[in-house]
Amino acid sequence: MQKNDFKRILVTSALPYANGPIHIGHIAGAYLPADLYCRYQRLKGRDVVFICGSDELGVAIMIRARKEGISPQELVDRYHPMIEDSFQKLGISFNYYGRTTTVTHQETSQDFFRNLAEKDVFVLKTDEQLFDPEAEIFLADRFIIGTCPVCGYEDAYGDQCEHCGSSLSPSELKNPRSTLSDATPELRETTHWYLPLGDFQDRLAAWIETHPEWKPNVRGQIKSWLNDGLRDRAITRDVPWGVPVPEDVAEKAGIDASGKVIYVWFDAPIGYISATREWAKREGDEDLWKEYWQDSETKLLHFIGKDNIVFHCLMFPAMLMAHGDYVLPENVPANEFLNIEGGKLSTSRGWAVWLHEFLENYPADLLRYALASMLPETKDADFSWSEFQARVNSELADILGNFVNRTLTFATRYFTGNVPELVNPSEEDLAVLAQIKDFRDRIGEAYESFRNREAVFETMGLARLGNKYFNDTEPWHTRNSDIQKCGNTIHVCLQLCASLSVYMDPVLPTAGSKLREMLNIKDVRSSVPDGDGAMSGSIGWEEAAEPLLKAGDTVGTPEILFKKVDDDVVAAEVAKLQQISVEDEPGVDPPYKPLADQITFDDFTRLDLRVATILTAEKMPKSKKMLRIQLDLGFEKRVVMAGAAEHYNPDDLSGKKVVVLANLAPRTMMGIESQGMILMAEDRNGRLSLVESSGEDGAVVR
Repeated sequence: MQKNDFKRILVTSALPYANGPIHIGHIAGAYLPADLYCRYQRLKGRDVVFICGSDELGVAIMIRARKEGISPQELVDRYHPMIEDSFQKLGISFNYYGRTTTVTHQETSQDFFRNLAEKDVFVLKTDEQLFDPEAEIFLADRFIIGTCPVCGYEDAYGDQCEHCGSSLSPSELKNPRSTLSDATPELRETTHWYLPLGDFQDRLAAWIETHPEWKPNVRGQIKSWLNDGLRDRAITRDVPWGVPVPEDVAEKAGIDASGKVIYVWFDAPIGYISATREWAKREGDEDLWKEYWQDSETKLLHFIGKDNIVFHCLMFPAMLMAHGDYVLPENVPANEFLNIEGGKLSTSRGWAVWLHEFLENYPADLLRYALASMLPETKDADFSWSEFQARVNSELADILGNFVNRTLTFATRYFTGNVPELVNPSEEDLAVLAQIKDFRDRIGEAYESFRNREAVFETMGLARLGNKYFNDTEPWHTRNSDIQKCGNTIHVCLQLCASLSVYMDPVLPTAGSKLREMLNIKDVRSSVPDGDGAMSGSIGWEEAAEPLLKAGDTVGTPEILFKKVDDDVVAAEVAKLQQISVEDEPGVDPPYKPLADQITFDDFTRLDLRVATILTAEKMPKSKKMLRIQLDLGFEKRVVMAGAAEHYNPDDLSGKKVVVLANLAPRTMMGIESQGMILMAEDRNGRLSLVESSGEDGAVVR
């Protein structure tokens, strides 16, 4: 099917973990892009259902609850309403926001598991896994820490080293220990169900090839996994928190299911289905969900961050293929990561801007616009308070707000609050009116293709056109010399404002509604599922390209749409962010790392530090942190591995002069021999910066 041939659209956003509040990195990754798309589609009059919910199961919930000395249920009962409230205040227009601790979700997950088991899809394997003899529990990956076999980091998790980014298994860790009791784990036998992804590799690869339009970052990551070969993946765990393995399935397999739950990355995407079932029940038709999940005329879209690509493009589709009754996603428009003030967003260090706190101080539209203008669509992006201020002041206030205000002020002051008649319009007048359709089509095409930044830029471009036209026609002069020409200018500008009130709605819903009120425009289709005129208003996206106002229509008193953000406010926000400690406690300075043990001068002289130029840098597949860097030391070229991928874009490193520890013994990392170490400074918030030099290549650093 072509992209607009589908009868209905089902949109999902990644389920956020209910173990803490939402931050703006979450919003930029999976929620605002989906909301922009859904609001646009509703204005187009299309049948859209937007589904999400809190992911309340899994080890991350257990870890946070254990730290706080409460039960996992108490934890999710605290954060689920906080997260849902934050989404509502930001204007994220879910049709339904569920949670994965409901009876519906447990039944849906177990039924899905049972269906695959009855089809003999799963593979049962008995092997040895780490067991905590003191806590008397098998240890999930995140309950085990130890020394990373790749980089030597001593606090690597059982599934991934957060220092070098390498994917690991608990058995690979050196000196493993339990995070529950600090005991040394023992190996004990246990049996689990595995999803044999390798059996689906050919089908998955063929399906992916039918979607050349997917983002390069998505297809690239998928192809990397396919090239390495898909392997069996355990989809059950021995932990006390999760959806229990169905007893009838376990009994048939001759396995004791007590203490076994379905792996969170198996049940979490099923949360999309269970939430849709709950939405259908709320709508009064319990079978309605099947139209959106099991009818080939449904266009299924998953909006996610790049860390979820594998699960949504390989694992979940394999599950859907195995089941056989469900549609596969038409697109998975994953975004990259959002950094904060030049540093990697880190909730553990408190280096984040929390959504609920932001919305206590600023209107939601300001954040929606600023983030939409800097979305990490093709590469990591950076949020800074200074850019936020510039977006609000220079674009929302000075361009859009100024155009609306000056237009309505002229209409109120010189035309008694009525729309002037357009009489003998000039070529310029007609040309500007004609451009409204062009902007409609460009903005719409950008939304259709998930190019949200471009859509927002084009939307603001319509306001820029209005300001230029206003300045070029000089109504402040013509109101005295040619009142009809002045009236034509204000008529055209009011029509631009009217169209803008619809086209700005996906990104600026509150301001768009307020502008329509000022213009007395009614019967506009709603961009939210339960709003006035939802799916029935006579004015939608297409109609907004035609004149929405008639000569003589009354307009209201102009009001300020956007207030500027002062310098001192920005300075205070930056200062507050920098004062957050690594323990996520506001108001406490991050501690400096203690000085290392004292060394002698002879110890120092053993280090051979040299200046080198970076020739190339590239990210390592399957690693979030590692870069492969080629250096020129003047007398020879070398390859080194550096854990800086989250701090530097590889393309920005070429040509930089750095300091290298040149006589460090080579070490193999991720299959590559690293011949030295690039020196970097790590600040108190964990941000890395290169130690640079202006010396010639090969120069000794003393």
